[in-house]
Amino acid sequence: MPSIDLVNVSVEFPIYNARGRSLRSSLLRRVGGQIEQDDTDVVTVRALRDITLSLKAGDRLAVVGHNGAGKSTLLRVFSGSYEPSSGTADIEGRISSLLDITMGMDPELTGAENIVLRGVFVGMSIAEARSRIDEIAEFSELGNYVHLPMRTYSSGMTLRLAFAISTAVPPDILLLDELISVGDTNFAEKALLRTEEMMNNASILVLASHDNKVLRQYCNRAIVLHEGRILAQGSVDEVIEAYDEMRGARTAAAVD
Repeated sequence: MPSIDLVNVSVEFPIYNARGRSLRSSLLRRVGGQIEQDDTDVVTVRALRDITLSLKAGDRLAVVGHNGAGKSTLLRVFSGSYEPSSGTADIEGRISSLLDITMGMDPELTGAENIVLRGVFVGMSIAEARSRIDEIAEFSELGNYVHLPMRTYSSGMTLRLAFAISTAVPPDILLLDELISVGDTNFAEKALLRTEEMMNNASILVLASHDNKVLRQYCNRAIVLHEGRILAQGSVDEVIEAYDEMRGARTAAAVD
């Protein structure tokens, strides 16, 4: 049975010889959480702190928070891309993560070769990936380009191929950082239909978004992340209301 169980999970990134506020700000934007510095010029990004969370089949979790709150880091822990620095993360089930959809692809290889490479990266066997080359090539609308090196592709062609590979197999657990938009209008509509089908069929959905309408449409639970901690959890409406109140309080404090 698909499940996600995190117990006291923290994720920390020590950055050595990091100097300057611009670098620290860049790190915070990329991984979120809180930055601390000791006397040895080691900057520690505390991206997640003491996260305890359990998800089971049927859960659709909305992850709410400002940019830099740790949302993407949490999704990468769910996907297995990040190991906790402390605590335990037990994830059962086939995972599809639409966070870094080009990860593992090689621009020097052909589209067909990248279907196998990326396919194995997302959990297919080599035989399964090879058997899906024609299907994935057709969905990505690459035509004969599928037999050319990926470095000859436009950025849109690369993203279409990456999306087609990443969504070729229905997952047990689907992880999304905003609803993905790929390609021109026609392909974007086709991609959204496939994404919605995956969302409906996945046993567990985790969706990070700033769009409250989207969160209310697809999710039945929610958490608020702030500086890598869970500050509130409950129903989507309850959490969105709590988050709006937190933002209002911070704005009022800044004005005062």
